[in-house]
Amino acid sequence: MMRKLKLVGAVLVMALMVLAFQVPGEKYFDIAKSLDIFATLFKEVNAYYVDDVSPKKLIDNSIHGMLDQLDPYTDYIPEEDLEAFSIQTTGQYAGVGALIGIVNKKTVITNPYVGFPAERAGLHVGDEIISVDGKNVQGKSTSEVSSLLKGKPKTEVEVEIKRAGQKENSKFKLIREKIKISNITYQGIVSPDIGYIKLDEFTPGAGKEVEEAVNKLKQEGAKKLIIDLRDNPGGSLYEAVNIVNVFIPKGKEVVSTKGKVPDWNKTYNTLNNPLDTEIPIAVLTSGGSASASEIVAGSLQDYDRAILVGQKTFGKGLVQTTRQLAYNAQLKVTTAKYYIPSGRCIQALDYEHRKSDGTVNKFPDSLKREFKTAAGRKVYDGAGLDPDIFIEGPTYGSAVIELVGTGYVFEYATKYCGEHPAPASMKDFKLSDEEYQKFVQWIKGQKISYTTELDQQADELVATAKKEKYYDELKSPLNELKAKIDQNKNSALIRFKPELIKILEQEIAFHYRLAKGQIEISIEEDNEITEAKKILADLAAYKKLLSPN
Repeated sequence: MMRKLKLVGAVLVMALMVLAFQVPGEKYFDIAKSLDIFATLFKEVNAYYVDDVSPKKLIDNSIHGMLDQLDPYTDYIPEEDLEAFSIQTTGQYAGVGALIGIVNKKTVITNPYVGFPAERAGLHVGDEIISVDGKNVQGKSTSEVSSLLKGKPKTEVEVEIKRAGQKENSKFKLIREKIKISNITYQGIVSPDIGYIKLDEFTPGAGKEVEEAVNKLKQEGAKKLIIDLRDNPGGSLYEAVNIVNVFIPKGKEVVSTKGKVPDWNKTYNTLNNPLDTEIPIAVLTSGGSASASEIVAGSLQDYDRAILVGQKTFGKGLVQTTRQLAYNAQLKVTTAKYYIPSGRCIQALDYEHRKSDGTVNKFPDSLKREFKTAAGRKVYDGAGLDPDIFIEGPTYGSAVIELVGTGYVFEYATKYCGEHPAPASMKDFKLSDEEYQKFVQWIKGQKISYTTELDQQADELVATAKKEKYYDELKSPLNELKAKIDQNKNSALIRFKPELIKILEQEIAFHYRLAKGQIEISIEEDNEITEAKKILADLAAYKKLLSPN
């Protein structure tokens, strides 16, 4: 083990020496000195610490501690995590084609991908996995269960599941195959002449998928287009360029990158003839739209090729490169910032200047600069992308967040679907008041305990009163306040009934029809889609938004 660690240390030293040739000698001496101190410190701890230590764990923790001082996108990927990283970046693996997760201590299927073995065999969202090839997996981690489900293509795997509403467990024999996760989860016509594309990923092939989807929608009568990038965290920069290329001419700059190493400074232009440079486009954005999503939305905005509808985007203007390390490990490291055609970098958080407690500030308004789109519209850097039409995002109380986050809404949707046959269409599906009351009673039976922001503030008030010697005088009103907060928590399911009904309906629709059902049930009440349809229906207003004031 020590020999392995020395080799890793040697590799790190050599890598840092290479970098050191580009910096002053004093900095090189600091690098060598620090590595020498670290190596001798580790040797002493490993030899003399009172308890046995895990060398790998100590080194891994030190690596993560070092990278935590940078940005959250620079990450160490040990050999054992490479497969998961590859799936995340390529969208490809060999298995049964089902996403799994832990919901209230049960391993369940959370998304059987359409057209792949699990979905074709009839596995449902919410099915609890009991065993894989006869091995009981209850209580196992998702990574353990996932590794059992994956394997070589054309090999067989038997999955035993427990389904809500059925007394006996069921067994399914599935043939593994290569899985390529689709980047587009839904496409369709949402009004007589408006097509809609929900893009959730930027894995290889995303540009081709978008081009094919636009072609198909145009054949179905679409003369305008909505591209939904809400909560899309991004992915391949190359695919972002390919998607923009569908709508702007060949040879146009989409994005450029600039970093410390001059050889990595690049400009990415469109390489192909576009599919359509005229079709009106509305791009939907949210605070979860980041990275490649922002390249697509920002480039189309900079060329005045689309309007943005929704909320300000996340503001991730950083580019990562994967570097090979020793022993098949990898480093995903931020190597550059990217700049969209107007010249702006929309990075919102300043990781270079951390506060003393390690937290990160946003770039202040005073440092934001003004840029111009191709038509002369004003846009700004340093804070994500501002939508052309702002729509207030949904806000939820602590009770709603707790019920969704802990999986109780998912679990009740599983229960509901096990007791009710699927409706012919999700478009007209509504949860009745009677059914909502059943949900309320079921939730009460779960004896859920959670802490709200008001709880925390009340506790802080009590603590402050005690510290300042006022507690005896304020004890009665403080206890009354806490009692009222508890009373409000108990009535939360009634106060947040409209929000919870919508969330329940969407979760039930996903259980029945996956992404298609979820979008079908919500599309008519979706504020961003409604506003996008409205502005696309009024071409004069659309063109006015794309013109400078």
